[in-house]
Amino acid sequence: MKKVLFLIFHGFDPNNGISKKISYQVDALAQCGMEVHLCYMDEKDTKRRIIDQEVIADYGKGFLSKIRKRTEFSSISNYVKEHHIDLVYIRSNHNANLFTINMVKKMKADGTKVVMEIPTYPYDTEYEAQGISRQIFQDRIFRNQLAKNLDAIVTFSDYDKIFGQRTIKISNGIDFDSVKMKTTINDTSKELNLIGVAEIHEWHGFDRIVKGLAYYYSKPQEYIVRFHVVGYFFSTEIENEFKKIISDNHMEDYVILYGKKHGEELDQIFEKCDFGIGSLGRHRVGIDKIKTLKNREYAARGIPFVYSETDSDFDKKPYVLKVPANETPIEINSIIDFYKSLSLSPAEIRDSIKNLSWGEQMKIVLNRVLP
Repeated sequence: MKKVLFLIFHGFDPNNGISKKISYQVDALAQCGMEVHLCYMDEKDTKRRIIDQEVIADYGKGFLSKIRKRTEFSSISNYVKEHHIDLVYIRSNHNANLFTINMVKKMKADGTKVVMEIPTYPYDTEYEAQGISRQIFQDRIFRNQLAKNLDAIVTFSDYDKIFGQRTIKISNGIDFDSVKMKTTINDTSKELNLIGVAEIHEWHGFDRIVKGLAYYYSKPQEYIVRFHVVGYFFSTEIENEFKKIISDNHMEDYVILYGKKHGEELDQIFEKCDFGIGSLGRHRVGIDKIKTLKNREYAARGIPFVYSETDSDFDKKPYVLKVPANETPIEINSIIDFYKSLSLSPAEIRDSIKNLSWGEQMKIVLNRVLP
């Protein structure tokens, strides 16, 4: 049985969206017949690097510990050598530097295959949009050199090469056991309920829906459309801006903010909603081609949805409405008309993405790197 080390440079919280995705990937690799080990940081008391339940490095507390966790990687490369790991799957933290390069070189010298997943690419504009470009100053200097030492870069984009290295193109997958299919078919003869679920950033473009609703309700309407927004805002600034758009346009009765919900609570909100809102502002951070997890979750739930980017897995699906990647308010009537034209059941929508299971996606990576 071949061995895989899944390496992340941050904490692992089973209730966190990113951690859930990682656990699905780890499970999928195991389903593909791999022996899988997960390496992550634990920073509750002291900063400790852990593989499975074993502490492989304890960096202590204070300022020095912050430096050591970013520079000490010999504990990882030693583990890889001692345990005869066949493949190291790194999730990029945009932390290319001399220390990560040296770690990869050591792994490769011992015959281990090393790939790195870049979850969103390109990513520079996301940092620029948040005013934190300095955080990836080192990454910009060293990322081409790091990429050169890898066997491949795993991407959810359509790029054939990233930082000069070949890519393995996969889709964000779905763990079907974790996503409950919608079972309630609501009466939509008099109202339509939209749902947007996200950790809300400016690139989600949810403000375009609110502005579209404001225009829609600028004339008397008998047909009611509501927007249910589920998730925390990334920053207080984004939250205040969004709430101001709601209040300025007097949309309080039509835009419902839930905060973060998961499990049964989230399932119940999906049951009363009919149509998903994907990303409508990726153009704001310079991204066109992307395969977001949210699109896949909406399809797994069995509801139609809208987005503005390019996603080759969904662009031609009959239950997807594409809108322009610009700043215009979303035409609510176009959503109503599109929804009324559909006749697909939740089960038919869900069945259309069986090929997007995490098992199938991780199999693509394994087939490309392991002999």
